[in-house]
Amino acid sequence: MTLKVLLPTRILLERKVTRIVAEAENGSFGLLPRHIDFAAALAPGILAYYPEHGDEELLAVDEGTLVKVGDKVLVSVRDAVQGEGLGTLRQTVQEQFETLDKHERKARSALARLEAGVVRRFLEMEHHVG
Repeated sequence: MTLKVLLPTRILLERKVTRIVAEAENGSFGLLPRHIDFAAALAPGILAYYPEHGDEELLAVDEGTLVKVGDKVLVSVRDAVQGEGLGTLRQTVQEQFETLDKHERKARSALARLEAGVVRRFLEMEHHVG
């Protein structure tokens, strides 16, 4: 099978694999090359895949979708992080989430200032009209 992991801005991974294990809302599932065509909504979690030549590899994935058609498996997620083991993957995910939290706090602060400015202008307009 060919596993292709798509992020909003790039292709994270494209590899030949022999097996995939992923997590959906109702539990984990596995795919083998002769599995029927399949689609699933992925829950945030670990996606494990087994390259044709090599050991299990792991991705931490955000929510998204997985579609298997023939020998192609497409995974489309908002974000994903590659790791060599659960320990390093956990650390990498934690670091990325901290960075995202900082960016999100900045964005929320900017949005709050914008909203306050809009409300202030409406109040000024109301004062001048009324």
